[in-house]
Amino acid sequence: LRSDPAIERASTTLQLAKDKPEAGALEALEAAVAANDKDHQARFDLAGALIATGDHDAAAGHLLTIIAADKDWSDGEARQKLLSLFEMVGLEDEWVAATRRKLSAVLFG
Repeated sequence: LRSDPAIERASTTLQLAKDKPEAGALEALEAAVAANDKDHQARFDLAGALIATGDHDAAAGHLLTIIAADKDWSDGEARQKLLSLFEMVGLEDEWVAATRRKLSAVLFG
């Protein structure tokens, strides 16, 4: 059963939901990124919080920003988080296809 795509998607969703921010934490993360746009860890944490709150566009934008600045940051953690988001949304989804094109442009453009 673990290899069933629906089970894998549900498992990924549960993993990503762990990053749901406490009250006020999202604003603090946004302020940290605004104060230092090169703080990849704050941006990564913000992306995780945004995924957990359902704002996939903003989360993907932050992850793509990290990848564009440093593809290997934290052993490719931003790319892995983005791929997990793709899995959660569903690999056949049009949003995933469009965001994959953006990822490809960042990686190979």
